[in-house]
Formats: sequence, structure tokens, C-alpha cells
Amino acid sequence: MRFMIIVKSCDEFEAETTPAPDLDVMAEMVRYHEELAQAGVLLDGSGLHPSRKGWRVHYGVDGGKRITDGPFAETKELIAGYTLIQVRSREEALEWSRRFPNPAGKGKAAVVELRQLYEMEDFPPSQPLEDFKKIDAMQPKG
Repeated sequence: MRFMIIVKSCDEFEAETTPAPDLDVMAEMVRYHEELAQAGVLLDGSGLHPSRKGWRVHYGVDGGKRITDGPFAETKELIAGYTLIQVRSREEALEWSRRFPNPAGKGKAAVVELRQLYEMEDFPPSQPLEDFKKIDAMQPKG
């Protein structure tokens, strides 16, 4: 089972002008990710640039598309980073999430959300699913 640990953004993360995080927070994140790697469950993880460097694609009911440049006002709806893990159960993912360091630093408000990723086996058989499996087989492993 794969889970994404989603670090929700906040005003402080969105205001970032240079990637110079709190060194104590960074050290805690390094230790946590080392533990994930040593346990063999870490797949990927990274922080994201503030939304002012991004954009959104809006799809209309008429089939059209519209691009909106960041920044985006509602920080509670934004993602500041993620960690992707592969575990044996929901309970194991829950245990890892309990150990996730506070991304904003000690004594500061922050939110981390976990979401399970769909696996190919979750979908009923179909030609598009078989096509996705072919694409998945072409991806580098490890």
C-alpha cells in the first residue's frame, strides 16, 4: 500500500523568498526520512516551491482550458511538500504519520494529511487499465 504524507501549506511557507528552512526542522526531517529509508518504506519526498511559482489549469464544461498563474490565496488548500511511503497496512502508515516532524517547527500550527494512492489492482479490468500497466512497466524501478 502506498500513502502520500501531504504537508499542507501555510502563510509562512507561501511567503518564502529563499529555500532557507529552519535548520532544526530540516535536521528532524532528515532523521525521519533516514528512518523511513532504513525501514525500506520511503519511495520519495520533497518540498514544493511557493504557489507564486506555479499555475493551475482550469477545465471548463465547454471543453476549454484556462491557465491561472499563482500565487493562490487559500493557503489551507495548498501543498507545501510530500513524502511517499509504501507500507503493509493502513495502521503502519498511521504509525509513521504520528512520527512525522512538525513541518512548521516546534510550537507552531501545521497540518499533515495522509492519502492512500490507488493501485492498478483497485480498478476493474479494461483496455485503458492495461495501457496504464504497460506505461508503469516502462518506468525505472528502485
